[in-house]
Amino acid sequence: MPTLGYVQRLYDFLRRHPTGVDAFWALVLFGISGLSVVAMADTQRDEPPLLVIPVMLGLSLVVALRRRTTERMLVLAAVIGLAQLAGDVEPVPANFAMLVIIYTAAADGAKWASRFALAGGLAAAPLAQLRWPEPQASTWGHVFVTAFTVVPFALAWVLGDSIRTRRAYLAQLEERAARLEKEREAQAKVAVAAERARIARELHDVVAHNVSVMVVQADGAAYVLDAAPEQAKQALATISGTGRQALAEMRRLLGVLRTGEPEESGEYVPQPDVEQLDELIEQVRGAGLPVDFKVEGTPRPLPSGVELTAYRIVQEALTNTRKHGGENAGASVRLVYFDDGLGLLVEDDGKGAPHELYEDGGADGSGHGLIGMRERVGMVGGTLDAGPRPGGGFRISALLPLKPAH
Repeated sequence: MPTLGYVQRLYDFLRRHPTGVDAFWALVLFGISGLSVVAMADTQRDEPPLLVIPVMLGLSLVVALRRRTTERMLVLAAVIGLAQLAGDVEPVPANFAMLVIIYTAAADGAKWASRFALAGGLAAAPLAQLRWPEPQASTWGHVFVTAFTVVPFALAWVLGDSIRTRRAYLAQLEERAARLEKEREAQAKVAVAAERARIARELHDVVAHNVSVMVVQADGAAYVLDAAPEQAKQALATISGTGRQALAEMRRLLGVLRTGEPEESGEYVPQPDVEQLDELIEQVRGAGLPVDFKVEGTPRPLPSGVELTAYRIVQEALTNTRKHGGENAGASVRLVYFDDGLGLLVEDDGKGAPHELYEDGGADGSGHGLIGMRERVGMVGGTLDAGPRPGGGFRISALLPLKPAH
């Protein structure tokens, strides 16, 4: 295990210093070339050309700096090759640097450098064969040798170009992954904002309705406390029950914000639905607001979103009647089942709501009642109309599309 750690550190060091690694291999290539030239001189007993040393040094420099200045080293390699042809310096082991720079230009160089490397590599073998032909070889022999020596140059370029393509593909994948991550973050933010808006609507409906009931009952209890103690006692009981119901619904909503807490916990109540409208209206009647409630059509199962939307619309409408209708106001609620929709009509004969409730976006100065209604109706694809009645009072109508319950 310690050996693997040393190897990994060595590998990381070499990756951080690519020019140093290339310089090491350049020295090795220069040494091998020098030994080869000396051996050839002893065997052939001829003095090597004077240009052989500069050629070896130049090609070694090409290897050493191939990744730092790729295009310049490619041009230098081409110049050295032409100098070899002109000075009759036969290929030496240092000419392996040409394969290396062709690969590097195809992998890391500019497009023009890659094309130039390919053209130079394909031309190098035929030019060398013309300059230093094989003795005692036929015409087809020269062709075969030329074709055979072209292959390494072509393979070096193909390998480098494949590396370039693979890097571009990986970079594209990384860019796509980063873009998808940003999109996921944006979607998560939108979802969080939507959930906060939903919880805000729920809290508004719960608090506005139940607290208004409690205020009305408290005022009534204070008014009849001395004259009718039993009525005061009943009002206090209503306040207590309404407060418990509000706490239960708020616990359910706050439970959504807590992580790791099961929603099935017994302290949370279910989402209200259309069947609970009877209880809601009885509660409103008990708070002193006369309500006429009728259901038309054939009741049927509804999607949970439509159930909750219908309940909250009726709840908010009756809450607004208590807040803005004045004394002796009465209300009527109609729930109509159509073939393709659920209709809601809530009207009162009070003094009506302030102008800003239905004209300026639905903000009533202390909450977001009609704004919440419109958002709820829009989420299920329905329509809502709210405004004063011609004969006085206020009217809210909504049409919610029905879909088969699954």
